[in-house]
Amino acid sequence: MEQSEAQAATGPLPSCGAPAPRRSPRRHSVRGQILDALRDALAGGELTPGEVYSAPVLAERFGVSPTPVREAMQQLAGEGAVEVVPNRGFRVARRSERELAELAEVRALLEVPVMLSLAEAIAPERWAGLRPFAEATAAAAVRGDRAAYLESDRTFHQTVLGLAGNQQLVIVADDLHRRAQWPMACGRVTRTADLVADAEEHMALLDALVARDLDTVESLTRAHFAPTV
Repeated sequence: MEQSEAQAATGPLPSCGAPAPRRSPRRHSVRGQILDALRDALAGGELTPGEVYSAPVLAERFGVSPTPVREAMQQLAGEGAVEVVPNRGFRVARRSERELAELAEVRALLEVPVMLSLAEAIAPERWAGLRPFAEATAAAAVRGDRAAYLESDRTFHQTVLGLAGNQQLVIVADDLHRRAQWPMACGRVTRTADLVADAEEHMALLDALVARDLDTVESLTRAHFAPTV
């Protein structure tokens, strides 16, 4: 049963329109795959802020039993992405401009010092290995593929921060990053131009890191956290 559910859970959240691109599973358990898929759906705007979704209905869409969906939604509730609505399901949380600005501030407080430290400690040639990650983000941005862009963006940041050798830093920073990707209550649409501009900042940041230009590294990192996506 679990194997068949795991196979069904690897696909994206179905919608009434054209099917979304199939996403590769990142976990082996059904619950883990559902959690990944729901997070992707949140980041991609497939789950609307303020709307209530029931576990049985989502389970039917995913082709799995309600239990792993309910467990995944409970975890998202603990992260603040959704709210439990008794006897109905889970409401996607409404996020404000202020919350997004606060997340950006915390991310800057956490990551700017790390980036400056890495700029001084990491040999310039090692940054070349990160260029393919930045290029993948840029390619997704040019295509206007928000889901692929968001995943590539997180991968880029995880890889950069991973050079610090602190796994807890990567975990905390990634949680903040993921929360910053959740949709706004106002339903603001991200333009392709916004994605392209953000992706270009990755390339510029790598150039500054190679040059060990600390002032540019700091300014680019702070600017990158501005709540525009």
